Amino acid sequence: MNTPGDGDDVAVTDVSGALDYWPSPPPWGWTADDLDRLPAEGPNGEPDFFKHVELIDGALVFVSPQKRFHQRMIRRLTEALDAQAPEHLSSVDQMDVKLGPRMRPCPDIVIINTVAAVDDDRTFYTPDEVHLVVEIVSPESEDRDRKTKPFRYAEAGIAHFWRVESNDGSPVVHVYELDPATGAYSLTGIHHGRLTVPVPFPIDVDLDKLPR
Repeated sequence: MNTPGDGDDVAVTDVSGALDYWPSPPPWGWTADDLDRLPAEGPNGEPDFFKHVELIDGALVFVSPQKRFHQRMIRRLTEALDAQAPEHLSSVDQMDVKLGPRMRPCPDIVIINTVAAVDDDRTFYTPDEVHLVVEIVSPESEDRDRKTKPFRYAEAGIAHFWRVESNDGSPVVHVYELDPATGAYSLTGIHHGRLTVPVPFPIDVDLDKLPR
C-alpha cells in the first residue's frame, strides 16, 4: 500500500521486467514500492520465496529463519510493550518501515500511532508514524542491526531505537535516543535483568522472564 505524499518518483507498477534480471538486480534498481508487487512465488516457482525480504539501500535482503530466542523475544516483548503503551500508541511486530525510495527494512518490533496500527490494509509505516524501533540481533544480521539500520533510522528522524542482544540466552537491551543537535543516536543505557525507561512512554519490563 502506498501512503500519499511519500515522495517517491518511481512510476513502475509491475516487477516482472525486473525479475528477468534475477538474481542480479535490474539496471534501474529495486525500490521500496516493489516489495508490494513481488510475486508469491520465486523466479523458479519457489513457494513463499519473497515472504521475508527487506530492502536495504536498494538491495533485496532475505531474512534467515529465526532462532527460538529471537522468536520468543519478538512475541513476549511486543506483548509487554503493547500492554504498557498509552491508548494512542501500539506495539506491532515484523512490519516494514519505509524510510525512503530505496530503503524499506522490516524491524522486529515498532511502536507506532494506534490510528496507523488499526489499518489492516497497511503493508508499511512511515517514519513520522514510528516512535520506537526494536531490532533483535541474530548472527546473520549483526552488521545490519548494529550499523546500517540504526544509521538509517536516525537519518529518518525516528526518536528511539533499541538493540536487543543475547547474552547466553538472557536479553540485554541497548537503548538509544536521537540527539536533535547531531541527528544521530546516543546510547542512554545498557539494561540487564530489568528495563525501566521513561520514553517514549513509561516502560518497566522484567527482561529475564521474556525468553521463557
